[in-house]
Amino acid sequence: MSEPVRYRLEGTTAIVEMDDGKANALSDAMIDAVLAALDRAEGEAKAMVLVGRPDRFCAGFDLRVMMSGPDQARALLRRGSEMLLRLYAAKVPLVIACTGHALAGGALVVLTGDHRIAAAGAYRVGLNEVAIGLPVPVLAMELARDRLSPTALTRATLLARIHTPEEALVAGYVDEVVPLDQVVPRALAEAGRLAELGAVPFQRTKQRLRGKTIAFIQDSMEEDLVALLAPPGA
Repeated sequence: MSEPVRYRLEGTTAIVEMDDGKANALSDAMIDAVLAALDRAEGEAKAMVLVGRPDRFCAGFDLRVMMSGPDQARALLRRGSEMLLRLYAAKVPLVIACTGHALAGGALVVLTGDHRIAAAGAYRVGLNEVAIGLPVPVLAMELARDRLSPTALTRATLLARIHTPEEALVAGYVDEVVPLDQVVPRALAEAGRLAELGAVPFQRTKQRLRGKTIAFIQDSMEEDLVALLAPPGA
């Protein structure tokens, strides 16, 4: 099996490409590879672009693991939550190049970016947890509350609204929608601009902006993981 993530440095920008050859599910291997890439980017780059494969940005958490039992599901969600919070708090500017479908955990990866660019097309973006019988996790709710417009928040979470790229732009999932072949070039251009920001002011401002949200999610995580997968009526 090939590595699910490819990493390269182009100037001062780290380009991290997720490609498992399928739907880019958040498996243990994918999560570990993204975290390793982020570690490397924070050590040698001034900005990072996170890219999906054509037509598939990220399908969310690996359903094979999620359906294998509550303990396995909690372990994957815990590790995935660590990845999402690391991306959300990245020490370098993070640009998301959303190259296709981004559902559930995939939509959350999109929401972690400092600037988010989506491909135009017949793609779906959204949090579908309630529609598949799960409550929206605290982490997802807080990321959505931070990034989505107030009018979109209830529709996106409680009502499990799935968006086209253009609807996702209005809701606040993304900042731009461009043709698929322009997503990566546009993301690289934006990353280059953000790389010119002072590293220390950027990091300290991000901490001020997101630190309380991150602390709240971390403090709530274990209790939330238990509640998420508890049997009905428990």
